[in-house]
Amino acid sequence: MGGAFSILGRGRAGRALAGAWGERADLLPSSARPEGFVLLAVPDDAIAGLAASFPGRCAHLSGSLHLEDVPCLHPLTSFDGQPRDWRGTPLAVTGAVPSALLAAFLDLGFAPFHLPPENKALYHAAAVLSSGHAATLWLGAQQMLADAGIELPGRGLLPLAARTLENIEAHGARGRTGPFLRGDEATIQRDLDALPAAWKEIFLLLGRL
Repeated sequence: MGGAFSILGRGRAGRALAGAWGERADLLPSSARPEGFVLLAVPDDAIAGLAASFPGRCAHLSGSLHLEDVPCLHPLTSFDGQPRDWRGTPLAVTGAVPSALLAAFLDLGFAPFHLPPENKALYHAAAVLSSGHAATLWLGAQQMLADAGIELPGRGLLPLAARTLENIEAHGARGRTGPFLRGDEATIQRDLDALPAAWKEIFLLLGRL
């Protein structure tokens, strides 16, 4: 103990941030009641109850939830429990965050921006689409190939995923490729016929957006 502030919650976010901050932050279980500033790295349904124990000296990490008088710092990233290079990663700031907590994120290279409370749910939904849902699509595609006995060599679908994101970063919407953009209905139909039933509607809905 003896850090500049405490992190409550030993999930992936709490562990990753604590590892990056080192002795600057104390990583504690959610049952702890430390003095000083506190970062709540806990599930959304636990935030309100915990925040009541630290009035005026805590902030939470939820990208979707807004609580009056409880500020939020939401790093727009996917945590895996390990410290990473977060330089340039957006940091959504809602409310009057304690300066010691904000400074700690800035020192890790996060790029802060103000997120109004009324936009939090939409912001979080966009994050889910671009992260969790995107992961579901890639994992589903990988499983479809495996079920058909197709084993891709090397890194499998990952180079395609990485290149796609690089093209979008470089060219925006013009970085997209594929039969839907080309209007190649014959290819679209062949692909659709080959897909398992559970994926057909998703394939068409996403392609037609």
